[in-house]
Amino acid sequence: MNGVPPNPARRSERSRQAILAAALDLCTEKGYARTTVEAIAARAGVSKKTIYRWWPSKGAILLEAINNAVVMTTPFPDTGDLAADLCTQMHAVVKLLTNPPLGPAYAGILTEIQYDDELCRAVQEEFINPRVEAAKIRLRRAREQGELPPDADLDLAVELFYGPLYYRHTLRRPPYTRERIVTLIAHVMRSLGAA
Repeated sequence: MNGVPPNPARRSERSRQAILAAALDLCTEKGYARTTVEAIAARAGVSKKTIYRWWPSKGAILLEAINNAVVMTTPFPDTGDLAADLCTQMHAVVKLLTNPPLGPAYAGILTEIQYDDELCRAVQEEFINPRVEAAKIRLRRAREQGELPPDADLDLAVELFYGPLYYRHTLRRPPYTRERIVTLIAHVMRSLGAA
């Protein structure tokens, strides 16, 4: 023993990461509905009190776990070719959100937000709005570079590009392939009056 007390911040971060991993693992194994805060606490080796000190619900835990994974794996590229950048980003989103461990968790959250106003607000503020804004920034640059017409409605464009992905995910239909995403992008670009 060196007499140095353990760093509580490092211990807390280790516990936080264990909780996020346990929540995703359980959701993959048992499904969203059968995953409980009690089971997450037991799997992570922490108390329920620790969990409730950091998150108000199971949905909030899983939202943070998803958000962390998506931030690291689906940045919005800008190569100067809007269609190619959209294809790269949208394909990454489809892959991430339709495969374990994130797919089952995200599907459960999308169901839960119909009944949980606090979780719905968190999903909008922490997950959806930042990604919509990132897409609009990329679309705005494309508009400035002449890839989209000056009057293109960027809010509507984001919904046209991403709405079909959410439709298929929410209704548990087969996800779009890369080829189908290319077709979707071409249709939306034409509808926006792209050159």
